[in-house]
Amino acid sequence: MIFFLQMFVILAACRLCGWAVRRWLRQPQVIGEMIAGVILGPSLLGGLAPDLQLFLFPPASKPLLFAVAQIGVALYMFLVGLDFRGDHFKANAPSAVAVSLSGIFVPFIVAIVATPLLMRVPDLFVATVSRFNATLFLGAAISITAFPVLARIIHDRGLAGTLIATQALSAAAIGDAIAWCVVAVVLASLGNGAGVVVLAIAGGLVLAGLLILLGPRLFAPLGRLAERQHEAGQPLSPTVLAVSLMLCTLSAYVSDVIGLHAVFGAFLIGAAMPRGIYAQRIKQLLEPFTLVFLLPVFFTYSGLNTQLTLVNTAQLMFIALALLAASIFAKFIACWAAARLAGQDNPSALGIGALMNARGLTELIIVNIGLQAGIIEPALFSMLVLMAIVTTLMASPLFELVYGRGARARHEIGPLDHRR
Repeated sequence: MIFFLQMFVILAACRLCGWAVRRWLRQPQVIGEMIAGVILGPSLLGGLAPDLQLFLFPPASKPLLFAVAQIGVALYMFLVGLDFRGDHFKANAPSAVAVSLSGIFVPFIVAIVATPLLMRVPDLFVATVSRFNATLFLGAAISITAFPVLARIIHDRGLAGTLIATQALSAAAIGDAIAWCVVAVVLASLGNGAGVVVLAIAGGLVLAGLLILLGPRLFAPLGRLAERQHEAGQPLSPTVLAVSLMLCTLSAYVSDVIGLHAVFGAFLIGAAMPRGIYAQRIKQLLEPFTLVFLLPVFFTYSGLNTQLTLVNTAQLMFIALALLAASIFAKFIACWAAARLAGQDNPSALGIGALMNARGLTELIIVNIGLQAGIIEPALFSMLVLMAIVTTLMASPLFELVYGRGARARHEIGPLDHRR
C-alpha cells in the first residue's frame, strides 16, 4: 500500500529538513517541515524527477493524505488550546482585540489600493471576477495569520503559556475567524448564496459562546476523574481519552461545517477543557505522536499543491516582491503599532508583530480556495504562496531579534532549545 511508503518519505524528509534548519539556520522544527513539504511537491521533486514524484504521491492517494492532515492539525490545535491561558486573555483582551482588528484593517486598506493595479496585469485575477470580490479576497489573504504554524512556532520557541503567546494566539484566532468570514462573503457573492455568510458568522459566534461560557462546567467531570485516577496511582483511563477525542473531533466537524475551518473548533474546545492533571496527561499521551507523525502530513499535503516556478518573468517577480513588502508592512507594522497603543512595551509589541506576520501554509488553504473558485490565476496563487513562505521563514529570527534574545537574557522566558 503506497500510503506506508508515503509516510516513510514524509517523516524522513521532515526530520532531515528539521535537523538541517535547527543545526545551520537556528530555525524551529516547523520551518523544516514546511520546507520538506515544498521539496516533496511539484516545485522541486516534481520538476527534477516527475515520474518519481508521481509514483510517491499519485492523485488517487491525496484524499487519504488530506484526511490524515486534517486529523493532525485538529489534534494539534486541541493541544494548543490546552495550553491557552484564559486568565492572560481576560486581563489583556483589549490589547488582543486591538492587535487583531489592526491586523485586519490595514491589510484591507492595502488590498483596496493594490487590487485595481493588479487587475490591470493579465493572468493574475480571473477576468470575470469583480473588483469587489478581488479586493475582499486579497485582503483576506494578506491579513491571515497561520494559526497552526504560529502555535507550532510558539511551542518550538518555548513560549507556551506565556503572556506574549496568549496575546498572539488570541489575536490570531480573532483575526483568522474574521478572514474566514470574509472568504465566506466572497464565495456567497460568487453564487453560493447568502446562507454561507450567515452560517459562518452566526454559527461561529454560537459555537464560541457555548464552549467559552458552558464548556468549562460541562467538561469539569473529566478533570475530576483524571485527578482521582492520578491520586490512586493509575494512568489516564482509555474512557477519558476516548471522550476527549470524541469531543475534539465533534467540535472540529461543527467548525468546518459552518465554514470557519476545523482548527477553530479544535482550538476552542481545547481551551475549554480542564487544566491541571487532565491537561498534563492528555498532552503526554497525544503530543509526541501528533507532532512527530501526524502534523508533518499537514505540511506535506499543502506542499503537494504548491508550484513556485510560475513566477518566471521580471514583471511577475517585481509584483511578487512588491506584494511581499506590502504584506509585511500591513501585518507586522500594524500589529506592532496596535500593541504599543494598547500599552505594551516596545520589545513585546515588536515580538507580537513578528509572530502575527507569519502566514505559513494556512495561507495555502485560502489561496487554494481562491484558485478553485475562479478568483485568482495560478501566477497570483504562486505569489501568495511565496509571500506565505517568506513571512513564515522570517518570523522566528525576527522574533528572536526584537524580543526573544532580550527576554531570555532577562530570564522572562526559558533558554532556547534547538533540539525542538
